[in-house]
Amino acid sequence: MKNYLNFETDIKDLELELEKLKDPYNQSGLSEVNTQKISQIQNELDNKLETIYSNLDPWQTTLVARHEDRPKSKFFIENLFEDFVSLSGDRHYGEDESVLCGFAKFNNQSVLVIGQEKGDDLDSRIKRNFGMMRPEGYRKTIRLMNLANKFNIPVISFIDTPGAYPGVGAEERGQAEAIAKSIECSMKLKIPTLAIIIGEGGSGGAIALASSSKVIMLENAIYSVISPEGCATILWRDPKKMLDAAQAMKLSAKDLLELEIIDEVVKEPVGGAHRDKDLTLKNVKESIEKNLSYFKEMSRNEIFNDRKNKFLKVGRGKGFMTSVSSLSSLKPEKNTFYQFLDSKKKVLSLLFLISVILLSFYLLS
Repeated sequence: MKNYLNFETDIKDLELELEKLKDPYNQSGLSEVNTQKISQIQNELDNKLETIYSNLDPWQTTLVARHEDRPKSKFFIENLFEDFVSLSGDRHYGEDESVLCGFAKFNNQSVLVIGQEKGDDLDSRIKRNFGMMRPEGYRKTIRLMNLANKFNIPVISFIDTPGAYPGVGAEERGQAEAIAKSIECSMKLKIPTLAIIIGEGGSGGAIALASSSKVIMLENAIYSVISPEGCATILWRDPKKMLDAAQAMKLSAKDLLELEIIDEVVKEPVGGAHRDKDLTLKNVKESIEKNLSYFKEMSRNEIFNDRKNKFLKVGRGKGFMTSVSSLSSLKPEKNTFYQFLDSKKKVLSLLFLISVILLSFYLLS
């Protein structure tokens, strides 16, 4: 049974009608397939999907990103990689099943795969904690990322989480520290790291793994510091204002690409990734191949500097920098006008000092 979103009513009606026409023997009085009618409705359905999904507002995009039929990390891991060996435990507390980690082969190249997994049904969602990682999950990824760095193995992460788990137990075990350490570890790595946001990229729970050399988003995924409902509750004390919050937050892939927060948007099939998972898989595979080849000729230090400069550039005004080398400093460069003022101040200070010395000699004499 297909699941439809609240703005897909027309699509649902057309697909139900199409199914009835394709199976006429369940309808009284029909004995043959009306191919002309089927073709007509199929064209109408395709046009309707194109119209709706080319004009999604940020809140509708959020709903698509959360769609329960959307391909999850486990789907990508099982279909994109070979010889996946799952590794567990943080060597401190225990195992966190909301994140899948292990080494695998991608086009005969060894890679470390990390995937935040929400689960497909109620039982698996409870087991996976709805994709919300605990401190032991982040410490597990840190352990494995350091291992990958030691053996020069690229890291590919699939991000899909509403956020880090906010429970009392997680806070007692150092949730904030674990997230901070994960970000620090990600930034220190001297190997290529790709983060692919396939659904929700929520808050620190996502950025802990998305501090990567390349941040890639599926077309209808979202990436934000807080959920639209949470933002609306804080700003307006009304979670029903999530549409206003979603528009203000610039959480869609298109907006984030314009802001240069992310590096690439992967096209989805018309109607969302869940409507054609094979095509989604193909597009993601091509993106991974392209981005891994980008780092192929780079040295370890060049990979490290490329990532560092990318993040230092985020949110900066264009007038602050004149060259890429300037990115190694957090201090903005002064423009010519300010340099002129500084030089003028120095001259005036020197003249004042000379005047004081001359006046002193005059008074003493």
